[in-house]
Amino acid sequence: QVQLVESGGGLVQAGGSLRLSCAASGRTFSSNAMGWFRQAPGKEREFVVAISWSGGNTDYADSVKGRFTVSRDNAKNTVYLQMNALKPEDTAVYYCAAGPVPGTVYRLYRYWGQGTQVTVSS
Repeated sequence: QVQLVESGGGLVQAGGSLRLSCAASGRTFSSNAMGWFRQAPGKEREFVVAISWSGGNTDYADSVKGRFTVSRDNAKNTVYLQMNALKPEDTAVYYCAAGPVPGTVYRLYRYWGQGTQVTVSS
């Protein structure tokens, strides 16, 4: 069992930065791949980035490549999402998720956090 709690969301101007954190409880965190997804009002949940259990492999959505960076600290049971050069279209609720393998499909992930709101003003 893995429980996830996101933090770090907020309101930022376009071009600004935010760092999201996802703290996990449970002994199996380090063996789980982690993903970040986002969902804007009226839209489908969208893949943002995935990271393998070791952190050695990552996969980014094209829309965030070069602007977002994912990392994890297994000693702290935490995964991070550094978001730079934010755009208004990045506005969404951001969710972290844990699952057996990294992937772009949300159904691959078994555990989900409650989400944190990111709002980017123009």
